[in-house]
Amino acid sequence: MSRLRDLALGLSLTLAALPAAGEIAFVTCQTGDAVSVLDLDTGAERARWEVPGKPAGIAVGGGAVFVVSPDSKTVRRYGLSGEVTASARLDGGPIGAVYHPGLDRLFVSDWYNARLWALDGTTLEVQAELPTGAAPAGLALSPDGRLLAAAERDADRISLYDPATLALLRSVPVGSRPFGLGFAPDGRLFVGNVGSNDVTVITPARGAVLATVSVGERPYGVAFAAGRAFVTNQYENTLSVISLEDLSPVATLETGEYPEGIAATADGRIAVANWFDNTLSVIDAETLETVSVLDTADGPRAFGAFLFDGVLP
Repeated sequence: MSRLRDLALGLSLTLAALPAAGEIAFVTCQTGDAVSVLDLDTGAERARWEVPGKPAGIAVGGGAVFVVSPDSKTVRRYGLSGEVTASARLDGGPIGAVYHPGLDRLFVSDWYNARLWALDGTTLEVQAELPTGAAPAGLALSPDGRLLAAAERDADRISLYDPATLALLRSVPVGSRPFGLGFAPDGRLFVGNVGSNDVTVITPARGAVLATVSVGERPYGVAFAAGRAFVTNQYENTLSVISLEDLSPVATLETGEYPEGIAATADGRIAVANWFDNTLSVIDAETLETVSVLDTADGPRAFGAFLFDGVLP
């Protein structure tokens, strides 16, 4: 009965019934115990799902939305219309998530116990546990799906795994307190170091550090579009823009207050969740102008891959 009650709590409050085509943002809102479902083309909040347990981590893929609620130690799998199709309690400190569509496998980081969980992407049953350095947070998959990267904040390093065999391939020292990270389209790995206010750029195949790039205060997340990297700086309320060609600074953009999660749309926009403003900023990656600011539920985090390009049911 407790499982049924838990599933019932996750059912969405649907605010719009018509199908939508285009870029949809599923924004975890930690303070509001919710996911805001935002249409980036119309600016409308199409739905608001009730999600207990202070949701933070998010992974969209395989026709599903995976939400990590650290306070209740729960991971839920939602259909695109908001129904809970699976739920699992993970004893520890689940926070970050990434989904591998080719393997139908969800990876979740355990902040408290220096490990990653590998879960079945349909049932959320635990398949394996992978050891990491202390306090793993952000997770990312390489563009070809052959590498899984984990940022290990309290170990000042990242680790790279084979997502199919689950083997640890190598660990690479980075800056102080890495938290968010992402693979550029060319396969380089960009790691935001919240303690040293810089980004470490790595060649994953060799585990070599190519460069360390200074950004704003407390860099959190990274995304890529228009030949550029975009890094959210929590304490500065800014976005650092870096050229992917030569890693030179391009611009520093104003955002809302305390920007965190960030992702790139299929058509070249950047979406930034502003935790203290309860907004999502949408920025043109070419012109670097803010094209819209959308309201969310309280405390948007959007920590992970939170965009969906397609048609909602």
